[in-house]
Amino acid sequence: MHYPGIFLNFKLYKFGSGLIVLLLAGLLAACGNDTAAPTTTAATTQAATTTTATTAAATTAASATSAAPGTTSAAATVASTTATQAGTTTVAATTAPAATVASTTTAPTQPAATTAVAATTAVATAAAATTAAQSGVKNRPIDNKYPAGPAPTVAPPAGGLVDITLQVPDALKKGTFAQNRTLKLPKGFQISLYTQVSGGLRHATFSPDGRLFATARNDGRVLVLKDNGAYAEAATFAEGMNGPHGLAFHEANGQLYLYVAENDKVTRMAYQPGQARADRKEVIVTDLPTGGGHSTRSIAFGPDNKMYIAAGSSCNVCVETNPARAAVTQYNDDGTGKRIFATGLRNEVGIKFHPETGELWGVENSRDSLGNNLPPEEINIIVDSGNYGWPYCYSNKVYDTNFGGKDPAYCQQTLPPALPMQAHSAPLGLDFYLPKTMQFPADFRGDVFVGFHGSWDSTQPTGYKVVRVRVKDGRPESYEDFATGWLIGTGTRNYWGRPVDTVVGPDGSLYITDDQTNAIYKVTYKG
Repeated sequence: MHYPGIFLNFKLYKFGSGLIVLLLAGLLAACGNDTAAPTTTAATTQAATTTTATTAAATTAASATSAAPGTTSAAATVASTTATQAGTTTVAATTAPAATVASTTTAPTQPAATTAVAATTAVATAAAATTAAQSGVKNRPIDNKYPAGPAPTVAPPAGGLVDITLQVPDALKKGTFAQNRTLKLPKGFQISLYTQVSGGLRHATFSPDGRLFATARNDGRVLVLKDNGAYAEAATFAEGMNGPHGLAFHEANGQLYLYVAENDKVTRMAYQPGQARADRKEVIVTDLPTGGGHSTRSIAFGPDNKMYIAAGSSCNVCVETNPARAAVTQYNDDGTGKRIFATGLRNEVGIKFHPETGELWGVENSRDSLGNNLPPEEINIIVDSGNYGWPYCYSNKVYDTNFGGKDPAYCQQTLPPALPMQAHSAPLGLDFYLPKTMQFPADFRGDVFVGFHGSWDSTQPTGYKVVRVRVKDGRPESYEDFATGWLIGTGTRNYWGRPVDTVVGPDGSLYITDDQTNAIYKVTYKG
């Protein structure tokens, strides 16, 4: 068994012993010894060389991380893993290439006092590099700057929003879309009706061959869309499912599958490019929590090839008897190896892994019945063994006095959201703007789009729109309106559409599902 911590301590001890010898030699030289200092031992020279090389590597990696979050330096990589529960951090650094080592190593014939100073400086530099590496994107602590009260108010985008007429193909001008509809988006954007079906459209995803799939939850179907140049025609890929919601493509043992999270199980179907209909369904998980309450199940696959399932609570606020409720559960991609990954997540409807950092992001619907502005909805960055507070706490470690059940100090052990958002907005889906082909302006790269389904438990309606979450250094910084207009007027719950999921297409367009109109909209940028 390999114990990297013990190995690292030994290396530091070895270096520290050599450093004492160097310091003593330096003191002798400073007291009037005009003769050349004796050459350091091979062990001491090797320790100093290793430390200096590691420092160079760590500095290079930290600089690379700062310049481009999510990228890896070719010269060196600093891997930092935060142990959230223990409150400790383990750092491992690779050595730099030989050329880097040669350029940073002190010559053994240099006077001992100078060598000692250089070695001491190397220690300080290494500590600084370690600190910088620990603040890298993936390992920054999830600790927001927001107070315990209501979430920050959504900001208008620079330049505001302008009225945009929804473009509707003639074949789709019926029902809700028989009349002209106007939405608001930033200047330069256009929005069109991409398809309209039946059955309660929810989540969607693109296949590796560029086809858009979506779940029709009420009809128990998975749909595949075919773009005919004017709009998309929907066909049934699979049917007879129990409340299908989340879906994801993933390759296991050389076979590409479409995985679907149903209310009570996970089903996968082998997929070939261009396939029109599923040949057969294979149930790989049979015990997802049922019994009422939040009934949707979401799914994502991590860079570790593990499968992650989010299941909401059975209630508004209560103590669950099933640990898979209000939690994210991890499985192997064949459905084995079940374990609870994170808890205290009341209803994490949308989950998705960041394509660059490999972190699991989620949008949470917080509890009801505490007024119009509490508690905030949340964007969470979900870590292994993380406890996000529900039912005892909400938002930024706030104790829920309305529910009680724990000592208030319990909340200090929980993890706050990465970004709080307006209460009762009901965020249901998210995606990162990191397409294969950039279409939107360059400053959209890396930002997140979130679908706000809209409120029911608020005297002042909120939501019914899509927001853009601005991301800085790999963390959500603020959010602003991107597409609005489904809610008509203010102060009344008069709406004609309810956004659910946001999906970024390979061509850089943004697709928005709507379970009120059973539609998918397509947002493009024309400048």
